[in-house]
Amino acid sequence: MRNLTAAWILMCCAMGHSAVSIAQVPPPDEAGRAQLAKMRARQQNLPDTPGTGAFPALKEEVASLPNHVVYRPARLASLGTTKLGVYVFGNGGCSDDGASSRLHLLEIASHGYLVIAPGRILSGPGTAPPPATPPPTQNGAPPVLEARTSYKDLLSALDWALAQNTDPMSPYYRRIDAKAIAVSGYSCGGVQALHIAADPRIKTMVVMNSGLFNAGATNMPEMNIPKEALKSLHTPTLYLLGGATDIAYPNGSDDVKRIDNVPVFFANLRGAGHGGSYWEPNGGKAAAVVVAWLNWQLRGDARAARQFLGKDCGLCDDPAWEVQKKRID
Repeated sequence: MRNLTAAWILMCCAMGHSAVSIAQVPPPDEAGRAQLAKMRARQQNLPDTPGTGAFPALKEEVASLPNHVVYRPARLASLGTTKLGVYVFGNGGCSDDGASSRLHLLEIASHGYLVIAPGRILSGPGTAPPPATPPPTQNGAPPVLEARTSYKDLLSALDWALAQNTDPMSPYYRRIDAKAIAVSGYSCGGVQALHIAADPRIKTMVVMNSGLFNAGATNMPEMNIPKEALKSLHTPTLYLLGGATDIAYPNGSDDVKRIDNVPVFFANLRGAGHGGSYWEPNGGKAAAVVVAWLNWQLRGDARAARQFLGKDCGLCDDPAWEVQKKRID
């Protein structure tokens, strides 16, 4: 996804410069549309991967949680005494394709997490390709973007997971650690995650290629959240961005500057752009950082903590990353 038809892709992910309305971003030309179609075809044909963790993962839709996609270890019995953490994830563009970040989500699940994204399985092997990018309106303005999911879908996913843990008829009965809850999201989905940051059940936040707008209207309702919402954060928070070319960089980095009431780790993957590493094998570098963060924050894993703690932290010494920390050490 990196470096492809940047303006339009970023617009469709509903992120913009803090001083620029998304409506100002022009649609791609014919060559750009062809490039976007090629990118989509490549993503469509990528196989699902089981992840690199100890518990090879799968994705599925389940009848008891309509309009969501569940990612989990394929063999729950293999967990033994390991309890599942929960990772609820908002999709890029607030789309209803719960498989739109599937390589990232399968990787997280393979490390012993129950991962839930809103929507249905609308991309990947065996599914229909996503709809074509809508053409500009007759007056030349880009089409109005539509949020096909809501922050409320993240809450319903969390409610479902915790209910499953106490239901003797559920395959997740007593397999979930109700105190190990993370909420995350990509781009517009990251804003959805921030929308529910005050929920007391949440133990950590992961905001990916996202941030709240400083000023200027957006044309997607799910993103009309003021900067004051950052005050509702009550848990350690990880921000992951894709360098200066990530259209979310101005907003996300500004969020980090403003947050002063909780520990924040800012990890900026140089040159990744807004597409991050979602479509790299097993979710790439960003997924590995998220796994380490979850293992530290939700499981107290001292080895994982070394990626973030101290002046010589693992990410601090990795030239791929720009790091900032507040109240972490």
